[in-house]
Amino acid sequence: MSERPAPPGLTAELLARLRAQANPDNVAGMARYGINPEGTLGVPMPVLRGIARELRPLRRTVPDLAHQLAAELWASGVHEARILAALVDVPALVTPLQADAWVADLDSWDVCDQLQGLFVPTPFAYAKPVEWSGAEPTFVKRAGFVLICALAVHDKRADDQRIIELLPLVEREAADDRNYVKKATNWALRQVGKRSGACHAAAVAVAERILAEQADSAAARWVARDALRELRSGPVLVRVGASAPASQQRTH
Repeated sequence: MSERPAPPGLTAELLARLRAQANPDNVAGMARYGINPEGTLGVPMPVLRGIARELRPLRRTVPDLAHQLAAELWASGVHEARILAALVDVPALVTPLQADAWVADLDSWDVCDQLQGLFVPTPFAYAKPVEWSGAEPTFVKRAGFVLICALAVHDKRADDQRIIELLPLVEREAADDRNYVKKATNWALRQVGKRSGACHAAAVAVAERILAEQADSAAARWVARDALRELRSGPVLVRVGASAPASQQRTH
C-alpha cells in the first residue's frame, strides 16, 4: 500500500462531514436491521455515494492518493467511512493482503456487502471466495459468498463456467445456520442462477442436490427451496431462456 498521504486534511474533512450528518434515529433503525451500531453515524447511502462521486476526479487523476485516502478512511473505524473507503478505493491498487485485512475487520453485513464490489475487477477476485467461504468468522464467510454474487452480476466478460465453478462452495456451506451466512449462500445461488441459461441449470442442479443430500439440515433446506422458488419463477425463466420443470407446465 502506498505510503504517500492523502491530500492534507482531506481525510479529516471527510470524517467531519460524515459526523456533521450523524443521525441517532437512523442508527437505531439500522440496528433493527442487524447493522452494528458501534461506530455508526447513521449517514444515508445516497450521501455516501454523492461524496464518492465528488472524489472521482481524484481516483482518475491521482489514483495512489485515492488509494491512500481509502486506507485512512478504513483505519478510522467509522462505519460510514469504511463504506466510503470501499467506494473510493482503486481496484488496481488493492492487494490480496489488503483484501484479507479489510474483510477480517468486518463487523456488519452492510459494510461487508458494499466492500465486495471493490474486489470484482482485481486479479484475485475468484480466489477469495474459495478462501473466505471456508473461514469460520461470520462476516469473512459471508464476504466469500457476497463476492460470488458480485462476480455473477458484474463480471460480464467472464465465461459462465468460471462462475459455475464457484457453486460447489454454496453446496459445501449450505448447512451453516448462521443468519448472515445462510442468507449469503442463498443469495449467491440465486444470483448465479439468474446470470444465464447455463448458470441457471447449474444452480438448479445444486439446489436440488442440496435438498436430496442435506435434508437433515433446516438451513440447507431453506437455502435450496428459497432459491428454487425464485429460479423457477416465470420472470427468471424468461430472462435466462429456460423452460419450467415438467411439474410446473400446464397440460392441454
